[in-house]
Amino acid sequence: MTETTSSTASAGSGAAREPVPLPVTAVTCMEDRARVERKASVELAAGVRRLLVGPVTPLAVDRSLHAEFTGTGPGAAGARVVDARVVRTYTPPRPDGPDEEASALRHRVHALEAEARDTDLLRQRSENRLAIVGQARAEVYRDVVESAGAGDADPGRWADRLRRIDAEIMGRDGELRLLLRRVRRLEEELEEAREALRRTEEEPERLTAAVEVVVEADHAGPAVLRVVHLVPCALWRPAYRATLAGDERSVRLESDAVVWQRTGEDWSGVRLALSTARPTLAANPPALTEDVLVLRDRTAEERRTVEVDLREEEVRTVDGRRPAGSEPEGPDVGPAELPGPADGGEVRVMAAQRPVTVVSDGRPHRVPLSSFTTPCRTESICAPEVSPLVTRVARLTNEAGHVLLAGPVDLVRGSGFVGRGELPFVGLGEEFRPAFGSEDTYRVARHVEEERGTAGPAGIGRRTVIRRTVRLFVSRLDWSPDGEATEVVVHERVPVSEISTVEVRLCGGACRPEPDEDVDTEGMVRYTLRLAPGERREITLAYEVVAASGVVGL
Repeated sequence: MTETTSSTASAGSGAAREPVPLPVTAVTCMEDRARVERKASVELAAGVRRLLVGPVTPLAVDRSLHAEFTGTGPGAAGARVVDARVVRTYTPPRPDGPDEEASALRHRVHALEAEARDTDLLRQRSENRLAIVGQARAEVYRDVVESAGAGDADPGRWADRLRRIDAEIMGRDGELRLLLRRVRRLEEELEEAREALRRTEEEPERLTAAVEVVVEADHAGPAVLRVVHLVPCALWRPAYRATLAGDERSVRLESDAVVWQRTGEDWSGVRLALSTARPTLAANPPALTEDVLVLRDRTAEERRTVEVDLREEEVRTVDGRRPAGSEPEGPDVGPAELPGPADGGEVRVMAAQRPVTVVSDGRPHRVPLSSFTTPCRTESICAPEVSPLVTRVARLTNEAGHVLLAGPVDLVRGSGFVGRGELPFVGLGEEFRPAFGSEDTYRVARHVEEERGTAGPAGIGRRTVIRRTVRLFVSRLDWSPDGEATEVVVHERVPVSEISTVEVRLCGGACRPEPDEDVDTEGMVRYTLRLAPGERREITLAYEVVAASGVVGL
């Protein structure tokens, strides 16, 4: 294992040798950084020698630097790396402007900046002269007041001085106006030139770096040097595109990786791998806070009453997915942030299909990973408590050959782009259900009625009864004499009690029609309706919440 150190050299030091090119050949992009691998052939001489290879990005993490020789060439047989370190060089900007090799646009920016500085100095000088002339006029006015009060008036002398001062003020004021106009024009030209320079060129790097490797070789000859290090300012997130076929019998799912990097060097034609590893996950210990526990006896009132509370809770499974029948009403058409790569607790590594190029511009670059087309089964689902829209949902199986990490998915069907949703973590061969927008031919209205009362004898056996009646009106708006009936699945829910003193039960005689199946453990009720064109159906769901005496909070 090689030792890794860091040093910084100033311009003109002994480290001004030209480094041997060592291009980036492979990159493993992780959640918040990247592992960069460089490889190239170098010519070795027998004995101990210092090699300067690079350039590399100045952001290279010194502690992660590792260098070794690979291959079976004649020079690599007895070659070994004794030491490796990152050498950084700072080049200050030229005080006299850009050099001769700079572009004409950069020279123009420098000339405009110099002209703007000179013009601003002239403006300041003109303002100072105008201020002095104004001060002289004030002195003349003061002399008029003092001399007239002392009886020593000289109108001719005062008038001559004021005429000369007014003429000087007019000349200086005209000169200042011209200078201000020139300053504004130069500012506009300089802003346009800087914007053009920003769009066409990158600022020259002042801090550069290379890797200095101390090698020892038994024989002279070529050998392949491999250098690996970590670098920040790089990350990736998964993204998908799901396309529903026109006959709604199949879905094509394309898996991509969105890569950002601002490491200071471009990755050109590299082998790109995407990993969900988090090397800094355990870098900081958890924050410890005091948790004070106090025991006390309950009061007599607290013993007689049970306080309950109604809460809304989103139903999800352990991996973050919603269970069957609880999908949202449709895709989110607004901008969605890319979530972190949830890997289900196990590090996943995926590779790009072909060499890719990722420019160091901080912008997202989409890299294809895989794609597959699989049969699907579609159905129209509505959750009226959440939204009156009926959503088209497809059921399909993951046949990508790898797990699908959680990420945003662009949804496309026959009419084009219909929105953006979120794909949960999906295991290999597991079923998932993306939603492809709403069906405009359906409307659902929901009305809720509530009645409160009591039952049982007075005293300890008195119970509170809350009866809720939910009425749903499902309509199909299109009309055709030969149209076929279509199926719509409606999901409704009832409260779920977690304590024995509160009971929730359906009112069997008042529920019309009967649900497809019993209420599940999450309180979800499912209805399957077949609607002909222009048909309207009504669903009535009634349930009671019965609370024992002493229960408060309902």
